[in-house]
Amino acid sequence: MTKSEVLNPHSCLVIGLAGTIAAGKSTVGQLLVERGAHHCDADKLVHRLYDPGTPGFDRVVEAFGREVVGPDGYVDRKILGAKVFGKPEEMNKLTRAMGSITEAIKAEIDRWRAELGPDQICVMEAVNLMEPGYARWCDQTWLIGVDNDVARQRLLETRGMSEEEANQRLASMIPLEIRAHGADWVYRNNGTMDELRDAVSAELDRILAVREAGGTVESKFPAWWAAFLERNKERLAKTGVTIEGEAKKED
Repeated sequence: MTKSEVLNPHSCLVIGLAGTIAAGKSTVGQLLVERGAHHCDADKLVHRLYDPGTPGFDRVVEAFGREVVGPDGYVDRKILGAKVFGKPEEMNKLTRAMGSITEAIKAEIDRWRAELGPDQICVMEAVNLMEPGYARWCDQTWLIGVDNDVARQRLLETRGMSEEEANQRLASMIPLEIRAHGADWVYRNNGTMDELRDAVSAELDRILAVREAGGTVESKFPAWWAAFLERNKERLAKTGVTIEGEAKKED
């Protein structure tokens, strides 16, 4: 499937928003909301897949034990996260237990495109937006990064992590440079809030001006993702990771 077959140029503008840890991805999402954007945090969308009463909840509890259930009856994400962090096999087990993340994200984007006009802006924010291929349903992919020293300081000051915890999180991140070739806009958020706001507004205004003039904004992502799958097909096959069949049967 080509990009033009996936995206309707007469529908809303969908921006896929990704970023490294402590880079300010969620802050960028909020800045876009201030500009009138509809926003979906894919992490929260995914969490609903294992709310109490769902098949995903039962599968997660079966896979990881009742100890992951908190006093409120919901899966305690902190306990669950400790079980899977830095453990690819356990993360794959969690992904299988939760259910179709792909379907949940695509359904939200499809709803936007069906219900909203071309003057509307939508943002799909996701930590893992690029490697699973979710960004192929977006018109543009934005990637927010930050230098490690700045990120480490933010983790210590704003998230209460120890230096060891911060270093572990930073070491687990996919380097910005690997993803940068697939993003349409890359911003290193090492500066002030005002600088970030100005940069976000400038890039959004550039895209809107192209669309208002009747043009289209091309995306680098489809070519990047195809190359990513090709480079990693053996590793993905060995670890049992799949992209839920979407690479071959784009629907």
